[in-house]
Amino acid sequence: MTLLGLDIGGTEIKAGLVDSSGRILRSASVATPGDLDTLRGTLAGVVARLATGAALRAAGVAAKGIIDAATTRVEALPGTLSFLEGWLLADLMAPLLPGTPVAADNDARAALAGELRWGAAQGRRDAVLLTLGTGVGGAVVANGRLLRGVGGVAGHFGHLTLDPDGPPCICGNHGCLETFFSARAIEAEAFAVVHRGCDTRLAELVRNGKLTCAAVFETAAAGDAQAKRIVERAARVLAAGIASLIHAYDPEAVIVGGQIAQAGEPLFAILRTEAAWRTRRLLRREVPIVPARFTAEAGLLGAAALALEAAS
Repeated sequence: MTLLGLDIGGTEIKAGLVDSSGRILRSASVATPGDLDTLRGTLAGVVARLATGAALRAAGVAAKGIIDAATTRVEALPGTLSFLEGWLLADLMAPLLPGTPVAADNDARAALAGELRWGAAQGRRDAVLLTLGTGVGGAVVANGRLLRGVGGVAGHFGHLTLDPDGPPCICGNHGCLETFFSARAIEAEAFAVVHRGCDTRLAELVRNGKLTCAAVFETAAAGDAQAKRIVERAARVLAAGIASLIHAYDPEAVIVGGQIAQAGEPLFAILRTEAAWRTRRLLRREVPIVPARFTAEAGLLGAAALALEAAS
């Protein structure tokens, strides 16, 4: 069975032909256009490049924002892709793939669908996924079913309130998880430390225009006290959020993916230690906190997993 997976990101579209075992047969990536007409042409080129001559069974599309999986309608998608709001993603794909079933969902839920089918959630019926990047996304599988909620908003864990009087968030709330742990939040805290004149190697990164979230983690790993404090504080807040999710969903495992998760064991060690002591008394067990199997290709494979479900 051959499936087409499309991950429409804010800056890049990743696409691939995937077989039923999760193996990527062909792949392509292109810059994401800034308007609907150009997007149509771009998608047509990608589909022609990948799917010509393939016995395609179904296609899946993953994108940020709120997507009604039942209809593939984009309910809300703030930012550079806002022109997709109100459109059915299946309708955009229909002229390119006549007669082919098309599924679509939020990119974090798609990522969990991929992990369920081929990755770290395989064989599990209850799991929580967090994706750590510019913001924090997430998804839940409960009793073997992906939770979507009434309006498709379920899983937006970046907007868990951890401090009711905390920093303002893009969502309009205050003190959300992603105001403490996200690429934006970590970079902002690093800039603040440098601006206060603290003795830190982060200052050189700022001068050279190279201060990124990844650079803060690398500087912390190299022993810089200020960078280490930033990373450890942010990770403890994230762990507190994970503990709340563990209490809410009682999962078999918590899966952590996304760009920041590539920091590896220094991050995961803090998450496991902090989440364990916060939940052990009530749960009487430790919930595994494990890395996602898929990273850069998570959206593409997740979209293919959605397609596989649609074809079943």
